[in-house]
Amino acid sequence: LTAANLTDANLTDADLTAANLTRANLTYADLTDANLTDVLGASAPVIDNIDAKILAAIESPGCSLDMTDWHTCETTHCRAGWAVNLAGPAGKMLEDRIGPAAAGALIYAASRPGEPIPNFYATNEDAMEDLRECAFLQTNAAPQTSPNAPQGNQP
Repeated sequence: LTAANLTDANLTDADLTAANLTRANLTYADLTDANLTDVLGASAPVIDNIDAKILAAIESPGCSLDMTDWHTCETTHCRAGWAVNLAGPAGKMLEDRIGPAAAGALIYAASRPGEPIPNFYATNEDAMEDLRECAFLQTNAAPQTSPNAPQGNQP
């Protein structure tokens, strides 16, 4: 998909495993539940507990969620816009290169490996409900142990 124009493409549930998205235009592409594992040409920053951090940002005084636009102002973004914003300069550079939908999707894919990309076209209410559920799971999940880690009282 190098340099492909996928503006407004519906890529819902698309298997883009190892796709090369270098210079691809994915502006307004719907990448809900797309598999972006090992996407080439578009490295994305990782935001630990991404949903918890987005929820905290939205709930900060003067900030809000607006799922009708990527970025309304410095303090109001959609879910993908918040991901790009919280990723800092690396997120902005990625957004400038491949558009807000793809940048948000790649940041989510890098930050929540193995999890589906959230619906960036949901209503504010549905997005907030999902953010709260995901944030709760991220902040209350039991720590994972390596399969090779000793279990119980083994010597």
